[in-house]
This record gives sequence, structure tokens and C-alpha cells, in this order.
Amino acid sequence: MKNNEKELDFIFPKGELGTKDLFMGNAHHIGLVDADSVYTTAVGNVYFEPGARSNWHTHPSGQILIITDGVGYHQIEGQAIEVIKKGDVVKCPPNVRHWHGASPDVGLQQLYIVPNTEKGIVDWEEAVSDEEYKK
Repeated sequence: MKNNEKELDFIFPKGELGTKDLFMGNAHHIGLVDADSVYTTAVGNVYFEPGARSNWHTHPSGQILIITDGVGYHQIEGQAIEVIKKGDVVKCPPNVRHWHGASPDVGLQQLYIVPNTEKGIVDWEEAVSDEEYKK
């Protein structure tokens, strides 16, 4: 983070604003490695503005998150919310419902890695309610 603890250092371009049907608040996405038949892996960067978060979702082959800056939350359904921050690596198991996003006061940047994309990339579900987010 920069001198102002709420201002993040950007490694990659901010990307396009995510759609309101998949994210609460403002989340910006940029693809870095498109899935193909050789690498069968998708890689991208997501910047969540403070308070922004993904909907609940699953990945057929799981997902790996590498937190590159900021502070945020990650939750696997049925488990407590985890605080995640720069330098953390999070493994989201295959077909397990989860969500992730920024803390209320500080944004979050993450690289995502989705392996074995021939099985599918993501299955989006309902929004994470304010009540769930604030637990």
C-alpha cells in the first residue's frame, strides 16, 4: 500500500467494472491469461473498491487467490469469514460455495488462478447480503 493506507499500488491496469448481477459495489476485472486447450488455466486480476464483494460462487476445479494489496474477506459457506491481506494465498476447493471481496474501509487486489478450465470456470449464484458481509 502507498503512504495513505487506503490507497493501493496497482500492478496491472484496473480493468473493466464488473456487472451488478455478479458483484456488490465496484469490482474491476482484467483477464491476464485466457484459458485455452494448451494451458487450461485462466488468470486475472480483480480490484475490489472498499466494501465491494463477489456473489456466492463455485469453481468446478477450484480457484487460487493471491492477494497483491489491500485488506479483504474470504468466506467458504458454513465457515467463519477470514481476513485476507497482501501476501496471502487462498485455495478455494472445487465446487465449494464461497465469496471474497474488500474490507469496508480498504480495497483489495487479487490475482485469481482457475485451473482445468475444460471443466468450466465459474458458476455464479446469489449476492452476499449486507448481513452476511458484516458478520
